[in-house]
Amino acid sequence: MAPDGAAWRHTGLRIVTLAPGESTTWHTGGREMVVVPLAGAAEVSCAGVDLTLHGRPDVFTAATDLCYLPPGADVSLASEAGGRFAVASAAAEPGLPVRYRPAADVPVEVRGAGVATRQVNNLADAASFECRKLIVVEVLTPGGNWSSYPPHKHDEHRPDETALEEIYYFEVASGGPGYQRVYGSTPDRPIDVLAEVRTGDVVLVPHGWHGPSMAAPGYDLYYLNVMAGPGSDRAWRFRDDPAHAWIRDTWADQPTDPRVPFYGRPA
Repeated sequence: MAPDGAAWRHTGLRIVTLAPGESTTWHTGGREMVVVPLAGAAEVSCAGVDLTLHGRPDVFTAATDLCYLPPGADVSLASEAGGRFAVASAAAEPGLPVRYRPAADVPVEVRGAGVATRQVNNLADAASFECRKLIVVEVLTPGGNWSSYPPHKHDEHRPDETALEEIYYFEVASGGPGYQRVYGSTPDRPIDVLAEVRTGDVVLVPHGWHGPSMAAPGYDLYYLNVMAGPGSDRAWRFRDDPAHAWIRDTWADQPTDPRVPFYGRPA
């Protein structure tokens, strides 16, 4: 998935599935990329640099390492045992080198409380991993909980907000369903989505309020967020929907869900 015309300009996502011993190649073109193992390990070659991504069995059991690929480079991705890999991308200027990030360096945090407790793995966030434009994080939500909540938006350039397109890629444990809400913030930019999502599904957020992401009882929910925008300020600043912002204040009096974190950083 890549930008296509005026409606989608900045972010892209490709899910690469490799059989044991299989490989694939591509050119990054005018895009920077972050490769995130979803399941399995891989060997990556890019711009004369060879890297091993140790990966993980699946997104619900362990953190993962990742790597950054610059624009204008040839890439080879191979997996001896096979696996599934997310390649997040954004239109960007060259200048940063190929880089590896071990799983032990990925910040893991718990957000929210009560039934809004979730885990966030800051794979390539603005605070801890340098990219030109791209922001990549993953969120794990226990069955029965809500995340991306309160509903929020980031579609304007303001002191308290940055304009960012966003892609949600979902996986759901045990083959279950999850749900995602996206709705418009102004009458002149209508959008209205309430989608059932399952493993492999994607929801695009070009603008507007988005959330909650709902994990059905009994089915843990995972999503990968890919964000980028037109501004020079690589930051994730957002505003809560004023109708629901009060919910954030209730978390101070609630315990966090003991099921979270699912796991922490490896030693």
